[in-house]
Amino acid sequence: MEKVINITQRISMISTSSVQHLRIPFSLFLMPVFFFALALTPNHNEWRIIWVFIALHLFLYPSSNGYNSYFDKDEESIGGLKHPPKVTKDLYWLSMVFFLIAIGIGGTINLSFALMLMVYGVVSMAYSHPSIRIKKYPWWSWFIAGFFQGYFTFATTYAGLSDLGWDVLIKPHVAIPGLLTSLMLWGNYPLTQVYQHGEDSRRGDRTLSLVLGIKGTFLFAAIVFMVTGAAFTWFFLARNQSQILWIFLGAMTPITIYFLVWFSFIRLNPVKYANYHWAMGMNYFSALALNAFFIYYFLENTQFIQVLGH
Repeated sequence: MEKVINITQRISMISTSSVQHLRIPFSLFLMPVFFFALALTPNHNEWRIIWVFIALHLFLYPSSNGYNSYFDKDEESIGGLKHPPKVTKDLYWLSMVFFLIAIGIGGTINLSFALMLMVYGVVSMAYSHPSIRIKKYPWWSWFIAGFFQGYFTFATTYAGLSDLGWDVLIKPHVAIPGLLTSLMLWGNYPLTQVYQHGEDSRRGDRTLSLVLGIKGTFLFAAIVFMVTGAAFTWFFLARNQSQILWIFLGAMTPITIYFLVWFSFIRLNPVKYANYHWAMGMNYFSALALNAFFIYYFLENTQFIQVLGH
């Protein structure tokens, strides 16, 4: 009974601000990677799909968000929080509990998947921890964030969904789409930093957006987005999926229009329009359009739509 009371007391000590800093809804922005892996996974199992999703989106990503918030101690807007509350000590422990739960869930599928989740978590911790702080190295942070949130997460998701091991990381049918997801993130990642120049500068973090400048960030993103579009075009055509390609391009259209409109305002007044609202709008447009597309791609690739039609 005493143990139950102690646990209840500890739970009651978790502050509202700590729960906010987990930014669970922010996981929406990384869901396209999950759905892309799901679309290409040949061995579907209902329980694995549910547990992989829960491990990643309800525990691993929130753990990473909370841990990074704890060490960043942001006072200005961050992804998913326009007015971030002050962090408290319980945020650190809450993020670690979420991390352990994610690994525990991973272990119910297989050891390799659990270890992959652990590697992702450790790298995300190194991103903000003061003793390493990858975040202060502009090109390294850009590459590592895009690689692990894209390629590595795609391979991890694929391994979890199919109950496979580390060898998926070097399989071409996993590596190629995995790199495509990294390309998407490498294009968008600097755009998430354009409204944080002041706080990043004061903290000594030389982010890629700071190095490139606001206009330079948009030019860089435009180039990477064009490369990404060409790479996805090649991918779908190589799979003889020209119809899917047109739907993909249709999904990318509102994202492209939003980006071009935002860029046109940036050219007029970079300081005024490089703000939280425009950056989050870009994220929401991208997440909604890409999630919708990859869910459709999953249904089409698995012929689920045709089955429903009969």
